[in-house]
Amino acid sequence: MPTILLARHGQASFGQADYDVLSQEGHLQAAALADDLDRRGVRVDQIVSGSLKRQLDTAAPVAARSGVSVTVDARWNEYDANDVLAHHSQSLVRDSRPPGSDAPAASSAEFQEALEAALLLWIAAGPESSTQESWFAFSARARAALNDVGAGLDSGQTAIVFTSGGVLAAICVELLGVAPAGLLVFNRVSINASITKVVSGKRGSTLIAFNDHSHLDFQGGSLVTYR
Repeated sequence: MPTILLARHGQASFGQADYDVLSQEGHLQAAALADDLDRRGVRVDQIVSGSLKRQLDTAAPVAARSGVSVTVDARWNEYDANDVLAHHSQSLVRDSRPPGSDAPAASSAEFQEALEAALLLWIAAGPESSTQESWFAFSARARAALNDVGAGLDSGQTAIVFTSGGVLAAICVELLGVAPAGLLVFNRVSINASITKVVSGKRGSTLIAFNDHSHLDFQGGSLVTYR
């Protein structure tokens, strides 16, 4: 049975000029993930990544260790949080804050609160949302991307996909058959550089494990972050 390991990207640069850049901690998380796969002897047959820089840079150490080239598929990209906020919130907080920006400085908790309220309205708006991509379109592309990875694997092969928390959450909601608002719950607790395991079989895809981050905990410390 084919196995798909869905890896969330390492910590990005929240509140900085460009969110889509791994922080120093994010690079350490990516290295820890690569080390753990190597230590466990996981044979990586295929590596797929979204086109975002934070996703590609998290994939890089695994690709270097395994010798497998990265296939880029933009369907694994995150929803546009700033677009969702712009159309479904009056808050001015954003994930990036370029020099000279009039957006208010916000803590991660403040940003999360505004984002979750906007996500609920985005989901409720359905295809009528004025965002560039509706919730339904986002969810459908995530599921299609997952199906295509599974279809491209032979029995016993393993693919690792580098994506983002919202994509992971959308896939979990779909595979578990819970209400779309469950996106918020999975998204909220998704850990940077964690692994979610899906197996693909004749009956479709099945969620086996969510948010495994044992490789980020070590004696005397931890690399666990949520944003």
